[in-house]
Amino acid sequence: MSRRAEIRAAGAVVLRGEGDRTQVLMIHRPAYDDWSLPKGKGTVDELPPQTAVREVFEEAGVAVRLGLRLPPIQYKLTKGLKAVQYWRAEVLAEQPFEPNREVDKIRWATVDKAMRTLTYADERRLLSTALLKPRTTPLLLVRHAKAMLRKDWSGPDQERRLTGRGRRQARELAQLFGAYGVESLVSSSSTRCVQTLRPYAEQRGLEIVTEDVLTEEEGTVHPREVRRYVSDLFQASQVPTALCGHRPVLPSMYEGLGLKAKPMVVGEVVVVHRDDEGQRVAVEVHKPTA
Repeated sequence: MSRRAEIRAAGAVVLRGEGDRTQVLMIHRPAYDDWSLPKGKGTVDELPPQTAVREVFEEAGVAVRLGLRLPPIQYKLTKGLKAVQYWRAEVLAEQPFEPNREVDKIRWATVDKAMRTLTYADERRLLSTALLKPRTTPLLLVRHAKAMLRKDWSGPDQERRLTGRGRRQARELAQLFGAYGVESLVSSSSTRCVQTLRPYAEQRGLEIVTEDVLTEEEGTVHPREVRRYVSDLFQASQVPTALCGHRPVLPSMYEGLGLKAKPMVVGEVVVVHRDDEGQRVAVEVHKPTA
């Protein structure tokens, strides 16, 4: 049995440009006098994708959206085993770099130059892996955040709201959606689903598209329509999309994505990556910390 890492971190292989013009982002850390990929330790209750995006921005002033998850790197430190999760990432925006105690220089280098410059062999191997991965468009399947119990709600069930815990989960989800650059929000028309997506919608100025077919009342009666709707959405989406549904409807939503249904806890997200040819190429799961 492998040892569980005592120190958890996340980072990204950040790429810009295409073909022979592809460049890789590297950072120089004066404390180690090394050239490496941007990465860092997570904060309390922070999911690894959020850590990866935050660390790239803090260390290099580069805002990114995540693509496919890459193999993790593990190594031993005096404080214990450290595991770093990585994602392939695309640039959204760049700010002027300001040197600091942790990172005094950044460099965009061609692939060949980066392979010669990166200090650590495992990061060079990781770069090779990232370059072989396709660009993807993610769909984030979300089970709505924690809602009030039915026995504690006297109104129509479709209007049942989130609890305080659920609202915290919704705020956490907003950060996760941002890590994948979500630009489209689709939800069951039930209040608890809409409220799950609302914090992110308000942050980004996005409209939440609501669909009755995804509600418990409609979706459990018409599972074939749910499967067809989700399948069409997955194939047609041109931008990262978050799709929120309910426990009884999720099996049909899974089937619409060509996946075997699995139980999801409230606030859980399944990220399904599709390549430019419309093929599902990877799936990753993120459970809430709140």
